[in-house]
Amino acid sequence: MRRFTWVVALVMVCLSLVVSGCGKKDAGSVVKELDGVMSKLQSYHGKGQMTLRTGQDPQEYDVEVSFQAPSFYRISLTNAKKDITQIVLRNDDGVFVLTPHLNKSFRFQSDWPENQGQVYLYQSLVQSILMDNERHFTSDEKAYVFDVVANYQNGSLARQKVWLDKRNYAPQHVEVSDANSNVMVIVKFDQFEFGTKFEKDQFDMQRNMTGWNLKTLPTMMQGDSKAGEKSGTTDSKAGTGAASGKGTAVGNGTGTGTNGTATGQGAGSDAKGEAAGTNKGNAAGAGTATGDSKGAATPGTSDSSKTSSASGNQGTAAEAGSDKGAAANGAQATAAGAKKDTSKQQSFGIIEPRYMPSGVKKQDVTELKLGEEQAVMLRYSGKYNYTLVESRPQVQTVSILPGDILDLGFTLGVVTGDAKKTLTWTYDGIEFRLSTGDLPATEMIKVAQAVQGEIGK
Repeated sequence: MRRFTWVVALVMVCLSLVVSGCGKKDAGSVVKELDGVMSKLQSYHGKGQMTLRTGQDPQEYDVEVSFQAPSFYRISLTNAKKDITQIVLRNDDGVFVLTPHLNKSFRFQSDWPENQGQVYLYQSLVQSILMDNERHFTSDEKAYVFDVVANYQNGSLARQKVWLDKRNYAPQHVEVSDANSNVMVIVKFDQFEFGTKFEKDQFDMQRNMTGWNLKTLPTMMQGDSKAGEKSGTTDSKAGTGAASGKGTAVGNGTGTGTNGTATGQGAGSDAKGEAAGTNKGNAAGAGTATGDSKGAATPGTSDSSKTSSASGNQGTAAEAGSDKGAAANGAQATAAGAKKDTSKQQSFGIIEPRYMPSGVKKQDVTELKLGEEQAVMLRYSGKYNYTLVESRPQVQTVSILPGDILDLGFTLGVVTGDAKKTLTWTYDGIEFRLSTGDLPATEMIKVAQAVQGEIGK
């Protein structure tokens, strides 16, 4: 009897060991299964937040990533506070870096992102795990955690920790650290799914330029633009009024209707599509109200000393700015015959990077013009020599250039040139061009990152 009891106890111990062993995976088995996931990967879609600690204050960005085999990518980076989005696409036509709110695009023939890792791409995260034979492996209740070597363009990023969901190996969390173990980049995925079915134009350049912020599309219908009916009343004391008529909301400009005299300024500042002015009498007719990409044409007030008048039957809409009357970055559209004031739209403070390479000093600051645009140029000399040109572009530009993409963390820059290289990027509506013949790529990244969070002087 005693012998039988020992046998039963031994069998129970073995069973418990087998059960516990089945529920726990080691690094080797996880890596093997990850390799299998990669070989069968067809598509995925993820959303999350990225926090950068490369500047004085942490900067937060909304991240959205899409992939469709064999090589279609879409990455959207949105500044959470400023609501400014940059999009990177790869499709059959090449690689595109799009800045929709500036109507700006660059196109390349490049094998990106195969030639460089991106912290928010699943392929980059898994490859860093598969390639590091000295990887560190742990697990918690819901995730497998790998600590591996980071392989990014920014040489100051040394290691990264990756949390993968135990159920399907989807990424949950990523932390990238420098050589001193300071966490510099954090990516937290709120959602991530494999096998996503995308719309046909998900990776189309034109669709992403015109419909980049899907939240704004419904507002194009404000004022019941389907029926084209707009109504308004006049209060001469308050100085407010709205034109009544049938029309659409497209572009920036002003509209006047028949049977009345409308005086005032056109679309208001900040590209919100506000039509401000004073309406003397009820204006009813086939006028056309115009607005920005949000398409919201609303009544407002105006300083009569700054308005011009347009009267008569069948009033017309004066187009201002660029691209069918769209005045970007707060440019004002005035009524017919009025002179456009561009002083405010080109006014911005000089942003000086808080970082300079060792042995470099600022030489001077020069004001200049780039076509019709005001700009400033900062020159630096010493161990390395480079210039930094800052401008606020008002018109669309489409460039097809030989070059490559440089990951700056908070945005993606464009590098062109051979002997003399120029790094171009945008931040807070300002376009930066860093040109040099001897500044290393790692130092270019540091200088570019040093404008992040700075305020113009």
